[in-house]
Amino acid sequence: MAVKKIILPLTEENIQDLEAGDRVLLTGDVYAARDAAHKRLMELIEKKEELLIELQGEVIYYVGPTPAKPGQVVGSAGPTTSGRMDKYTPTLLSLGLKGMIGKGYRNEPVKKAIQEYNAVYFAAVGGSGALLSKTIQADEVVAYEDLGPEAIRRLTIKDFPVTVINDCQGNDWYEQGTEAYRQGGK
Repeated sequence: MAVKKIILPLTEENIQDLEAGDRVLLTGDVYAARDAAHKRLMELIEKKEELLIELQGEVIYYVGPTPAKPGQVVGSAGPTTSGRMDKYTPTLLSLGLKGMIGKGYRNEPVKKAIQEYNAVYFAAVGGSGALLSKTIQADEVVAYEDLGPEAIRRLTIKDFPVTVINDCQGNDWYEQGTEAYRQGGK
C-alpha cells in the first residue's frame, strides 16, 4: 500500500479520498490540544462566546509535548488517548473541525459525527513521541498558556506519519483488523 502525502489544511477531496488503513504523511499546521484545553473550548461554546482558535477545516493533535531540550523545537510529542476527548468531539466537528490525531478507539457518537461532518480520525503510534517530535518544525502557544504542556499550540509538521482509523464512510481500521485476525488474516 502506497503512502499518501497530504498538505494541510484538509480539503473535502482529501477526506473523501482517505480510507481506513491508509498510511499518510501530513505536512502543514495542526493544533495541539488535550483534555483541559478541550474543556475550556466547550465552556466558551456553551456560553456562546467566540473561540480562541478557528476550527474550520483544521486538525487537532491530541498531544501535550514535553519541554524541548537544547536544539529541539519540542520534546517528546506522542499522542494521548483519544477517548478522553470523545465527549467534546461531536460538537467540535459540528463547528468545522475536519481531523483528529491520537491513539486508540473512538466511541460510536464520534464515529457517527465523523461521517456526518465528513471528517477523519488518524492514529499516530503511541510510544514513539521522541521520533514524532522530529517531524515538528515549529511550536507556538496560541491559547491557554497557563495550562503549560496542555496549552493549545500551533505545530508545524512535515511528513508526520499517521494511519487513517475512522474514515468519512464509516469504516474503522481497528474493527477491520480485528475481524481479519479472527478470520485467520484473510
